[in-house]
Amino acid sequence: MLIPHFFKTFLILILLGLATVSSTLAVEAAAYAISDSTTGFILDESDGGKKLQIGSLTKIATAMVVLDWSASKGSGGADLGALASVPDSALRIATPEGVGFEPGDSCSLRDLLYALLMQSDNVAAATVAEHVGRALGGGNTSPTVTFVAQMNALARKLGMTRTRFINPHGLDRLESTLPYSTAEDLSKLTAYAMANSAFRFYVSQKERKISILGGVNGQREYLLRNTNELLGVSDIDGVKTGSTARAGQCVIISSAKAPESRQQGEVHIVTPRRLNVVILGSPDRFNLAVALLNRGWRLYDSWSAAGRPSRWKAPR
Repeated sequence: MLIPHFFKTFLILILLGLATVSSTLAVEAAAYAISDSTTGFILDESDGGKKLQIGSLTKIATAMVVLDWSASKGSGGADLGALASVPDSALRIATPEGVGFEPGDSCSLRDLLYALLMQSDNVAAATVAEHVGRALGGGNTSPTVTFVAQMNALARKLGMTRTRFINPHGLDRLESTLPYSTAEDLSKLTAYAMANSAFRFYVSQKERKISILGGVNGQREYLLRNTNELLGVSDIDGVKTGSTARAGQCVIISSAKAPESRQQGEVHIVTPRRLNVVILGSPDRFNLAVALLNRGWRLYDSWSAAGRPSRWKAPR
């Protein structure tokens, strides 16, 4: 059967459009990765293994070191309600968009975690690092150096082979060496973090009131606002934004759908469905994140229908 010329042209345009979706998305970010949170399988990526600066996405690792320490036997089940004091050294990393912590202020570890994850406060990150690093002990090293060593130990444990943390907040203008990670490495960190129910709760909050004690301003309350503008959109319930001059605009989002349920013989199998999207260096990170999430679910359905093969490749 002959196909009319205009119809052939129409089909070619459609195919060309589909083929250029990935390349169009790729040029809108320095790197990205879309992954299945349950298995860690990368559904699609662009320069996913490229070492880049990641800004405050670093604070995901900071939070997980604190949560892991709190839950560990060695800490005796440390209380996140314990107060930590803001060190004098934290002032050099304070920013106008931060909470406004002052040296000598005290705040619970729990509220500091909210501050560093929701509003990306650098002083909160430095304060928990100082407090927990001191509790961990490190011989002749400073508490913060001890804490950052734990961040890098966590990275090694998760197989993040192309990652180096040098501080707990992610600023990349203060040290002689640069921190770095990759979209694929951050996918591993995100999957680990989102498997923790406490972490999921922290990053899912749009607003949270915290209490700050002492210091020159006395006791006061502060209303945190999450920097992740996509919370609640397309079932997005996390994760974190980041931004520096070197890193550009970065974001990680996570979204879950109802689990897949199927019967296999006498066994009932329930498979969680959660996607994580990591974007590094994008001038339009939020719109790109939504586009990649939508693409990710389409790819997930194709991958799942194919039996979740380990060598599956996203169509181009």
